[in-house]
Amino acid sequence: MKLDGRFGRFGGAYVPEILVPALEQLEAAFLDAQQDPGFVAELADLLSTYAGRPTPLTRCRNLSKGRTRIYLKREDLLHGGAHKTNQVLAQGLLARRMGKKRLIAETGAGQHGVATALAGALFGLETCIYMGADDVERQQLNVFRMELMGATVIPVTAGGRTLKDAVNEALRDWTASFDDTHYLLGTVAGPHPFPLMVREFQRVIGKEAREQILAIEGRLPDAVVACVGGGSNAIGMFSDFVGDEGVKLIGVEAAGKGLAGREHGATILKGRPGILHGAETLLLQDADGQVDDTWSVSAGLDYPAVGPEHAHLKESGRAEYVGITDAEALDAFIALARGEGILGAFESCHALAQALKLAEQGEDQILLVNLSGRGDKDVGQAMNLLAPADREAAQ
Repeated sequence: MKLDGRFGRFGGAYVPEILVPALEQLEAAFLDAQQDPGFVAELADLLSTYAGRPTPLTRCRNLSKGRTRIYLKREDLLHGGAHKTNQVLAQGLLARRMGKKRLIAETGAGQHGVATALAGALFGLETCIYMGADDVERQQLNVFRMELMGATVIPVTAGGRTLKDAVNEALRDWTASFDDTHYLLGTVAGPHPFPLMVREFQRVIGKEAREQILAIEGRLPDAVVACVGGGSNAIGMFSDFVGDEGVKLIGVEAAGKGLAGREHGATILKGRPGILHGAETLLLQDADGQVDDTWSVSAGLDYPAVGPEHAHLKESGRAEYVGITDAEALDAFIALARGEGILGAFESCHALAQALKLAEQGEDQILLVNLSGRGDKDVGQAMNLLAPADREAAQ
């Protein structure tokens, strides 16, 4: 391959030899497409006329505290309901460019599965989605949406029955099918060129947000906050602010039931270097180096690794990472609904919860939060999680 796909010491491509030609073909197609004005123009048209970009910035009228202004980058308003749509349209175009007839993907919360299903329908490609069996139970609405758009959803019952196991099955499928199949990986993880390619296709989030906050406030934000599972929405949001040293980059991981135990998904805060799904990055591991199971109320954050660029941003000190528990994220979910009339995805509400903590300081600051997805998919789960007393209090 032309590039080594490294972010500091992290990244690379650790795959079986049989997959190397598929990755080489993908890297070549991606690099060529970036230089092709026809590809760039068609993608820009799809993002505008099909996906609904640009998405707005919304100032929180009631959750902003004192002199703190909180702004939400509204990726939840994108067609498909999440930031995932940005890069599936781009990878769908690439798949067509490479002459592929079939898409496969993995999904946790279902948002990437829905996005891939819509791309498959749009480009006329057979589509197959691997999803952990537990996530299938948690995200029935999204499973139905995928099937409505013609995708086949395959529950994965191996291992922990969540996103990690779905990725394993998708990679196994691709090993046998890459001649006619494109693996539409959903985040900035996996072997090169996926982390680089997905970042570039999600960069539109940060580019727009930077221009919008400058237009509204006349200056850059003090901090940009985004949730991190695999890390695609956060990398997309951070990318155009990395060079602005005065802007804090804050990634928010799933602290689940607490960082003191093992029921969390805080890969960066609690992980160690290792190799998973074709990349060297930070992983949650047990004492024997085996990949640990994870826990989060958010299926999209329930992943034991993280994109290698996040591992590098942490190690280099350019970004800081914090943990938000399930309970804190649920409180933010309720606060956003009651305070602003917006249902945010559980994943995004981890980022909002951190912003609300910062707002309590009462400083003159601008906080920019990526609301990466809408919470319709989480409403049924929220009804089960909220005890009757909590639901009464929320009213």
